[in-house]
Amino acid sequence: MYKRNAQGWSKHLDFFIIDEIVLQVAFIIATLIRMNIIPYTTAEYRSLAIVLFLSDALVQMLFNTMHNVIKRSPLRELWETCKHCVMVFFGATAYLFAGQTGESYSRLVLMYTLGFHIVIGYLTRLSWKQILSSVGTPLRNKITMIAVLNPKYAESTLQRLMNSKVEGYQVIGVIMDQETDLKEIAGVPVVATIDNAADYLCREWVDSIYIDCPSTDPKIAELMEACRQMALPLHYHVPGMGIFGEKQFVEKIGGTTVLTTTINYATPVQNLAKRCLDILGGIVGSILALIAIAIVGPIIKAQSPGPIIFKQERIGQNGKRFYIYKIRSMYMDAEERKKELMAQNRVSDGMMFKMDFDPRIIGNKILPDGTKKTGIGEFIRKYSIDELPQFFCTLLSTMSLVGTRPPTPDEWEKYAYHHRARLACKPGITGMWQVSGRSEITDFEQVVKLDTEYITNWSFALDIKILFKTIWVVFARKGAM
Repeated sequence: MYKRNAQGWSKHLDFFIIDEIVLQVAFIIATLIRMNIIPYTTAEYRSLAIVLFLSDALVQMLFNTMHNVIKRSPLRELWETCKHCVMVFFGATAYLFAGQTGESYSRLVLMYTLGFHIVIGYLTRLSWKQILSSVGTPLRNKITMIAVLNPKYAESTLQRLMNSKVEGYQVIGVIMDQETDLKEIAGVPVVATIDNAADYLCREWVDSIYIDCPSTDPKIAELMEACRQMALPLHYHVPGMGIFGEKQFVEKIGGTTVLTTTINYATPVQNLAKRCLDILGGIVGSILALIAIAIVGPIIKAQSPGPIIFKQERIGQNGKRFYIYKIRSMYMDAEERKKELMAQNRVSDGMMFKMDFDPRIIGNKILPDGTKKTGIGEFIRKYSIDELPQFFCTLLSTMSLVGTRPPTPDEWEKYAYHHRARLACKPGITGMWQVSGRSEITDFEQVVKLDTEYITNWSFALDIKILFKTIWVVFARKGAM
């Protein structure tokens, strides 16, 4: 029976185990330096060792901190190692203080453990990756493979297959889909022709077969059917799929097997964690919104008769239309006056509308002497108070705390293909663009780049990071519009 490679956090179980060992080594060194004892000889520090173990395991499983660990550069690995170790440290510390046992342990032991965990962990990861790239995974048996290739691309394909030592495959033979006089390619023997390939595979030791030829070729189709009858694991390279990047996986739709490609995806656990965060933040934010409405609502009503809350149609995830809610900071005729002010738009391509001093905002006036006077509307926009009712949208699940800003229908109509990538996730109250100096960014392509970067690299930890940055941006009054 075919043994499928692990997925998710278990895909890099070797790094998981190694990091747990490194953490315990760091803990031992820390207690020897600070307490001059072996930690496992006392009940208190045995308990702390278990807490550290569990904290490390939870961080790896919940945040998938070993994702793409093989492909990371040394500098990127240093950042990821520091981030991982800090999360483990805070996880263990939070548990100890929540259980009111923090006073039983030396704080310096925990600090030393964090330092040694980072240093030893980083060096160990680099060393282990070097071993894997040189000799492959020593704990995994080699899986023999026969590759069915086209002569034109055979050498480059073989080089790619043989350079992937981490995956544990060993190409022992090549079968060409066309007649050829070649006896070997890139040091791998040509073992059969396409006409007698099935007979060869039936009589030889072969763990799996890799096919990189069009399945529309009748001979390839016959060979694939023969492999099915022989219960021989078959890896079929779908032509053209390589151009879509790395986020690809196989699933069942309508009873058929399909290869799905996407900019990114979230596991059920990740979706649940994000939704729980949205609900928690939505409840807190909705309470703040009600308080804000009670305070600024009468002022808005007095200076600009009309509703305190306004709703506006926006374009959400994958093009789904929904209504966004805000505390009104503009006069009632703002949309009509927008057309008159388009010449002053700071975004030259018209994909968004931004002005340095917007006269549509409640209280904004240009006095006869040219002085610009601001009012309540500018105040609530400066501190993002107008955005608070959007927490209602997070409870309704039409928005998330973190995501991309939803465009208006007229903006959406101007989108090019790559602009639509912004709609690949649920729209958010805040996001990568908002914490990257949104008032200074007037190039819509830069906005798209930041939003696409967020979706491509999304993780629960990234959402937490953006939320903390948002708090800083709001209180520092940076980037408010």
